[in-house]
Amino acid sequence: MRMRMISSGLAAMLLASCATVEPDGPAADGAMLPSGDAAVLRMPAAEPAPEELQVLFWDEATRSARFRDMESWFAGHEVAAAADPRALPAGAPLPAALAAEIRSTMAATDAVGVMVLQAGAVRFEEYAPGFDAEQRWTSFSVAKSFTSTLLGAALRDGHIASLDDPVTQYVPGLVGSAYDEVSVRQLATMTSGVAWNEDYSDPASDVAQLNRFVLEHGPDAIVAQMKALPREAPPGEKWVYKTGETNLLGLLVENAVGMSLAGYAKENIVDPAGFAGDLFWMTDPRGGNVGGCCLSLRLADYARFGQFVLEGGGEQVPVGWFGEAGAQQVDFGGQGFGYGYQWWTYPGGNFGAQGIFGQSITLVPEKDMVVAIVSNWPTASSGDLRRRWLGITAKLAALE
Repeated sequence: MRMRMISSGLAAMLLASCATVEPDGPAADGAMLPSGDAAVLRMPAAEPAPEELQVLFWDEATRSARFRDMESWFAGHEVAAAADPRALPAGAPLPAALAAEIRSTMAATDAVGVMVLQAGAVRFEEYAPGFDAEQRWTSFSVAKSFTSTLLGAALRDGHIASLDDPVTQYVPGLVGSAYDEVSVRQLATMTSGVAWNEDYSDPASDVAQLNRFVLEHGPDAIVAQMKALPREAPPGEKWVYKTGETNLLGLLVENAVGMSLAGYAKENIVDPAGFAGDLFWMTDPRGGNVGGCCLSLRLADYARFGQFVLEGGGEQVPVGWFGEAGAQQVDFGGQGFGYGYQWWTYPGGNFGAQGIFGQSITLVPEKDMVVAIVSNWPTASSGDLRRRWLGITAKLAALE
């Protein structure tokens, strides 16, 4: 049920994100995206018809073509690769039987790329026919963990004083709403206690109303919608997956730092992690980025991000940030499954980012290991396929 809810809001969110934006237009609450931002706005050559943008209804061939070319369908910011990309040397090859199992699992799950790093060296790298190391692939909700990392950067830079600050301090348009007593920490863990329905099959659900708020409120859509939500539990007491809240978290970070998420990522992720390819991140009607979704990278750069996280993020985040962000802040009932600051937690102290149609970055801190996967699953979500890959990760972690 949880995974179905994760996928349900995507179509409406992407339709909302494709509204025409200006590169330096006003963001919600009066914030401006400065002209000095390193992000460059990219617009599709032709404006697609709305029905062309309903990702959940694309057939397999259409997904395969467009997941590697989202910039041709949606507006977004692009930032350049690092001037000094991080080298990924060859490591010891995986045992033949495990490598063969990964290849067979790729075929069975429509994965188009898998990379396994250990101590920063490549132990496995494979691409499906028609996809290669130079191409980007969309992330979907993997982007949430990038937004979380930029929250850490904003703390490190002093733009956000504390995770215990009220959300309204950074998004004053929410004053007088159910967010009055919600902290930044509770927003990051999706434990605000604010009611949210992410069931796309229900036309009256909050997530189904995203596009209506865009049409009615334009750049102020995020704040207008979230401000109208009622409270269902005291802050900190109930976890509910809310794509709307990660979009709100992205807005909060942009308001605090005065830059787009993409531009801030250039300084705090792309360059220090040493990405070899450019990053593309979809925009919303504010001219800012969609905090909860939709950046595109090369497979190796997803892996580089994972290695950057394992190494602690250097000077870009507070000391110990990823130990906290990737820890089980919310327990889903034992065995290690839970939620941190926009990261999922797994058994064995592992954690990771995951998105619909089989995108994931899984981190195994004990073994200094990163497993990055980009896919075109036949369905948006599948507990069986997700567990199959977690099983592969467990076998990798068990290697001596």
